[in-house]
Amino acid sequence: MSKIPFTKMHGCGNDYIYINVAQYPVDDPVQAAIRWSDRHKGIGSDGLVLIDKSPIPEADFSMRIFNADGSEAMMCGNASRCIGKYLYERGLTTKTEIRLLTLSGIKILLLHVNKGIVESVTVDMGEPILENATQFIASRGLDKGTFVSMGNPHYVIFTDDVDQVGETGRILEQHPAFPQRCNIEFARIEADESIRTRVWERGSGITQACGTGACATAVAAALTGRASRKTNIIMDGGRLSIEWRESDNHIYKTGPAAFVFDGEIE
Repeated sequence: MSKIPFTKMHGCGNDYIYINVAQYPVDDPVQAAIRWSDRHKGIGSDGLVLIDKSPIPEADFSMRIFNADGSEAMMCGNASRCIGKYLYERGLTTKTEIRLLTLSGIKILLLHVNKGIVESVTVDMGEPILENATQFIASRGLDKGTFVSMGNPHYVIFTDDVDQVGETGRILEQHPAFPQRCNIEFARIEADESIRTRVWERGSGITQACGTGACATAVAAALTGRASRKTNIIMDGGRLSIEWRESDNHIYKTGPAAFVFDGEIE
């Protein structure tokens, strides 16, 4: 049985296994994600990320992401930042602006480089999708939160009790209002106007951070008058800076990315 080199990385504690499938193909990424993500019997991660060449000229590289339960995600902001660092520091590109193809479209990664090291990455996450969201949720028996799509679905609840994430998040992910399941955020406005957020990711459960979840929380806070269009989201694993620009209606997310270790797995 052949061995596949991998790199484990994290963005604010949101950790994934990264594989360059242009060099090392993964035949069954669903089963690989389930087996390798196991924190007791595998490598341990929130999922598996496959980095490849782009099949279209409009993008430089592509990504696919599989959650720890094997389900395929549309997009991950934390993973995309890690991909930017991986591509640049491993010598796969010299670009500091990378066009990354995802299932949610092409995302632009802006690398902030100092002496050859990518210290942080800003991701143009595109426009939030809000059309008919309030009516959609209310018609299905939910009215305490705000629904925001960042290419993947998020339901944001503002509450003093963000630690209900484990109990309530598990239930809401599977609520009939969300036929494709949903990411659930519990958020609290802090005295310094930052937003403390805990997240239940569909397919992975509680994670240290969620990039699209941070964006969705910032949008929900601005929509409900709780915060301005520029804010800091404090997740279990660290801080992400979010700006929802009026000029183009796009959301820009900035945060760190870090290598954990390299290895090989069968």
